[in-house]
Amino acid sequence: MKPNVLLIMVDQMRADCLSILDHPVVDTPNLDQLARDGVLFENAYSATPSCVPARASVLTGMSQASTGRVGYQDKVPWNYEHTLAGEFTNADYHTQAIGKMHVYPTRNLTGFHNVVLHDGYMHYSRFKHNTKTIESQEYTDDYLNWLRGKTGQADLIDLGLDCNSSTVTRPWHLAEELHPTNWVTTESIDFLRRRDPTKPFFLNMSYVRPHPPFDPPQVFYDMYKDLELPDPSFGGWAETEDTSGEGMSPVTAKGLVPKMRLKRAQAAYYALITHIDHQIGRFLNAMQEFGVYHNTVILFASDHGELLGDHNLFRKSLPYEGSAKVPFILADPGNNLGLKENSRVDKAVEMRDIMPTLLDAADIGIPDTVDGKSVMPLCKDGEDMPWREYIHGEHAFGEKSFHYITDGKEKYIWFSQNGEEQFFDLENDPQEMTNLLKVVDYQERIEKRRNQLVKELEGREEGYSDGKSLIAGRTPKPTLRFVFE
Repeated sequence: MKPNVLLIMVDQMRADCLSILDHPVVDTPNLDQLARDGVLFENAYSATPSCVPARASVLTGMSQASTGRVGYQDKVPWNYEHTLAGEFTNADYHTQAIGKMHVYPTRNLTGFHNVVLHDGYMHYSRFKHNTKTIESQEYTDDYLNWLRGKTGQADLIDLGLDCNSSTVTRPWHLAEELHPTNWVTTESIDFLRRRDPTKPFFLNMSYVRPHPPFDPPQVFYDMYKDLELPDPSFGGWAETEDTSGEGMSPVTAKGLVPKMRLKRAQAAYYALITHIDHQIGRFLNAMQEFGVYHNTVILFASDHGELLGDHNLFRKSLPYEGSAKVPFILADPGNNLGLKENSRVDKAVEMRDIMPTLLDAADIGIPDTVDGKSVMPLCKDGEDMPWREYIHGEHAFGEKSFHYITDGKEKYIWFSQNGEEQFFDLENDPQEMTNLLKVVDYQERIEKRRNQLVKELEGREEGYSDGKSLIAGRTPKPTLRFVFE
């Protein structure tokens, strides 16, 4: 029988928040073990770092230019010919998704046999004044209905925390087993019980956390709240003033946040990650009990990161490492695929590589629509094989709309509305403290990356490039026109 395949997705986890990468405080023993059982990718990126476009690339293997999702926009139908789950289903796998999907319509199966859904807040389905009954969260969200069945009246907003606040926190107020993180694990264990034993399975466990609200169970918050936490990175180019007091908002994306509020948010964020890690450990134990652990390929990744105060910035959707760089681990506990266990790869990989990698691991054909590449050869041959020269990332984000080019060792950023540029030497400056744009010794490298972006954007409908130079000030679009056609 072919191997089982497990995709563990988390939401908004920074790449550096792994203890195996020597984070000064974060503890992730189970993820560390997955890395020891496989390969840890040190330069994995979310090309379009927010939930909708990143997950479109995960579920289709396509670049953002091919999915048409180059920013965040809800309620755009998902009509793709080939999907990750669909290919596994067609290959006679039993397919199941549990947790966050963030597709539209909300109950779109995207190729899975079944979806047990918790998307988090999902604004359009929470706003009762403009929601159609069929799309209301009460009808679409399985976790919310389960929670109300357990408690009577509990709701997602009982803690008073917003779904996009990266600065305000409060520990979970109910029993730990009622937390959405535990629920994803509980439902996944139940899938092991009721799956078809005559078929291999493809399971997508998709946790909403550590995306806000920052609501870890008290026991995990207590692990971090009294520790000396690392200060956020602060580059010489970053804004130092906040005359409007934007940092005081509970849902700020930038600004000067009160010091103790920020420290509590850091503690809660790290606590949510360790909570997820323990729940992953719980599921790995269950896999051993059901006899499937050693015949399952496991890929762990996040859709994007969290800035968490770096450069006085918060949340995601920006090109900096805290937002765009993500954890990415491919594990093979049974050592069936011939991976170089307990190894690391520094080649640049991204969300679109997940689909071809997992299909390759299961010896399933990769559709022609896929733009990504299987990382399996990197896990066997490592640095000796050719690989892509760079990743092109972008996000329509109002006046801060941007494009970036990176190979994980250096990064060129172009802000499309005002033409501002930045260049970082990530090997010597991984925290992006110094913008090298005006440094003479880097001009050749900057020009090379700028020209790569010119070619990437040539012919795009926004008009950002004429094939010879970049053109600032064009209107950004979160979704390209062809998606609606």
